[in-house]
Amino acid sequence: MEPINIKRQELENIYGKISPFEFKNRLLELATNPSKKSTRTLLDAGRGNPNWIAHAPRNAFFTFGHFAIEESKHTWSNGPLSGMPRKKDISKRFYTFLDNNPNLPEINFLRKMVEFCVYELGFNSDDFLHEITDAIIGDNYPFPDRMLIHIEKIVKAYLARELKYDTLKGGDFDVFAVEGATAAMCYVFDSLIANNLLLKGDKIAIMTPVFTPYLEIPHLPRYEFDVVYINADEKTPDGKHTWQCTDKELEKLCDKDIKALFVVNPSNPPSVAISPESTSKIVDIVKNYNPDLMIISDDVYGTFVHGFKSLMSELPYNTIGAYSYSKYFGVTGWRLGTLALHHNNVFDKLINELPYSIRKRTNKRYADMNTNPEKVPFIDRLVADSRQVALNHTAGLSTPQQVQMAFLSLVSLMDNDDSYKNLTIDICRTRKKLLFDSLGMDLEFDKNDASYYTQFDVLDLAKDYYGKDFSYYLEINYNPVDILFDLAEESSIVLLGGGGFAGPKWSIRISLANLFDDAYSEIGHSLKKVLNNYFNEYKKA
Repeated sequence: MEPINIKRQELENIYGKISPFEFKNRLLELATNPSKKSTRTLLDAGRGNPNWIAHAPRNAFFTFGHFAIEESKHTWSNGPLSGMPRKKDISKRFYTFLDNNPNLPEINFLRKMVEFCVYELGFNSDDFLHEITDAIIGDNYPFPDRMLIHIEKIVKAYLARELKYDTLKGGDFDVFAVEGATAAMCYVFDSLIANNLLLKGDKIAIMTPVFTPYLEIPHLPRYEFDVVYINADEKTPDGKHTWQCTDKELEKLCDKDIKALFVVNPSNPPSVAISPESTSKIVDIVKNYNPDLMIISDDVYGTFVHGFKSLMSELPYNTIGAYSYSKYFGVTGWRLGTLALHHNNVFDKLINELPYSIRKRTNKRYADMNTNPEKVPFIDRLVADSRQVALNHTAGLSTPQQVQMAFLSLVSLMDNDDSYKNLTIDICRTRKKLLFDSLGMDLEFDKNDASYYTQFDVLDLAKDYYGKDFSYYLEINYNPVDILFDLAEESSIVLLGGGGFAGPKWSIRISLANLFDDAYSEIGHSLKKVLNNYFNEYKKA
């Protein structure tokens, strides 16, 4: 293998011109350079997946799989083949399975799960057990294709509990099970275009800093949206970022030409939820100035904030809620996500108000689905569009994935003490405290802080350490890429620049979820060392 020789100039040439995640891959090459004889451990704090997993719902999944195979064989069995599970008396056979296998993993969880679904959610035990038994085997197309009936009810209860989706305020809502929040994002963009709710060149708003695909997708040739950025520009009296938007920024949404607002809440990378005060401001703007604003809210980090409320709760008529199970339960590889939309919503209203010539053309798109395509709601159009409409009959998330999603949801629904939630929150906050302590930074409690990532400005840090003159020197003589380069080359530490997320140019993002606790102290000490090296150069200058 030829030695990797990545030069600082190469990285400077591409920094800010490609996605931060693509840039991170170049830093990884530098941090793992085999020509450097070192015993350093790579610390990649650029990835967002956590280093924990929820093992109980996984164990329950695999144990329930044994029952499902027994059910298959109970129908008929011939060598390597067996039949499809039958519904009649399946709950009796399930309890017999539980009694005969007391030592299988999470056997008691499965018993409590069924009892919870029967007594708390009102399920018929045979109907429910047959649905998830057939689903975990995966021998049928998903039907309904949007989501299996009982599993959707479980997931709706989970979303109401954890993200405060509100049926009292907004009425009932539907859920579309998707392949993670990334798929949800793609489906929404495509369906908004397909249904003429957004046209090429339309004005949309994005709250920043934000996950980079929300910055990149709108500028693709397919969309070419006119983007208005709602910046988290609020600062404390001593100049520190709160990662909230001032009223002046939020008031940009009063412009009725802005048709859609894209939000990650809590934000990525600052990982801070929209404050109740800002939420009230957004509600006021929508109600009084921009009532037809379409809001797409990605709430994946909401479970890391106690008492979190999605915009789906405050503005149910205007909002599509996107969610992924990946971060909370450590299931990035399972690709489990949801799109939720209330029955009464602005998307259906706007479709119905389109000029007849446009509706006629759009109706043709969905004509094979329904003899009255004009009545197909937007949520079902999303499902169909995810499979180019023509393959709508084979749409939907795989049924085994839906079963795992149900088991994950039930872990939360059955956890009356929030012990799982508290544990994951404590992990993130502990790591943030270790990082800030090693940097000599004060960490003040913020009830809106998810602490899944942290983002701070290196220039502020330099000013705190060595004074404003050094901070100015650093800004004039160096670039943010220099910090990232030196950390990767000297300490095998990979971080992401915050500028690529439409954050402050000199900010950096650190994932607090994917490394062991002591790594965050090491990252802090290494960052201080890099800044100290620059300070020594400053003194010489």
